[in-house]
Amino acid sequence: MNLETTASFRRCLKGFSDERLASILGTMRAAADSYGRPHLHAGIGMRVICEYIECRDALDHRLVFQRKGGALVFSFYGTHDQVRSYVRNMR
Repeated sequence: MNLETTASFRRCLKGFSDERLASILGTMRAAADSYGRPHLHAGIGMRVICEYIECRDALDHRLVFQRKGGALVFSFYGTHDQVRSYVRNMR
């Protein structure tokens, strides 16, 4: 499965260290590997929120994405509260 990012997702990542960005990329890859395999979802905390899916990167940060065709398109990165606000505003 391909990984894609939106401009808004890339803006969310500005200012992070290379180490943190590598962790986020690892989580994106884990999401692609476990997408459609429910037993693996628990490991990264993947869950559906309306038409979006979120997964946990760190204890307090989440990635928001959607499946579009053969790709997972990542559109937001932030805390749990920021994710709730983002999803609420995108409806």
